[in-house]
Amino acid sequence: MQWAEAGYPIYLLGRDTDELQRISTDLELRCGVKVWHKQFDSNEHTGHAALVREIADQAGAIEGFLIALGYMGDQSTSETDVAECEKVLGTNFVDVAVLCHACASHLESLETGWIAVLSSVAGDRGRMSNYVYGSAKGGLSVFLQGLRSRLQKSGVHVLTVKPGPVDTSMTFGMSKLPLLCPPEKVASDIVRAVAKRKDVLYTPGPWRLIMFILRSVPERLFKKTSL
Repeated sequence: MQWAEAGYPIYLLGRDTDELQRISTDLELRCGVKVWHKQFDSNEHTGHAALVREIADQAGAIEGFLIALGYMGDQSTSETDVAECEKVLGTNFVDVAVLCHACASHLESLETGWIAVLSSVAGDRGRMSNYVYGSAKGGLSVFLQGLRSRLQKSGVHVLTVKPGPVDTSMTFGMSKLPLLCPPEKVASDIVRAVAKRKDVLYTPGPWRLIMFILRSVPERLFKKTSL
């Protein structure tokens, strides 16, 4: 919304075509910008590069990509159900990494632009309550570190976004979530971080200190917690 309010045309990708149409119409009416949308399946890895080219052909010059792709899954189910474990790991790491490479190759050829990717504070420390999801996000954060190093020579900026729990459909019904944050706050922080070319964004800000403390706890003590 905030980029649309600033006058930037938007290209939306997602699974739900009805929701994409609703959001597109709303943005066009509210902000007076051109909005395209297309159904997208992140599992179709071989089509990512062609999709990026199609976006460029339709929308023209691409300034940046925001990749907000994830699946929380269920930790206890993942421990015994191979399919669930594969879905959590595949969606949160493999799907995102392959899409990032497609976006990166396009922007690298232009020698400009940015890629902002939603990882998670869950990837900063393995915890018994969500280590499958957390490990995928942790791997994604490391992947983005390497991608950032690769692209800095070409002037392309990579932002790793590490939000805490956000009040969206992914967290609906979950209890005892600390510092549950409205999506509008996360969005504002991302827009500012992209403009400032930050490497890593914790949002809301207190999560940077919280995760620093959790990472500092010795393993022999941390493994005894029920976090």
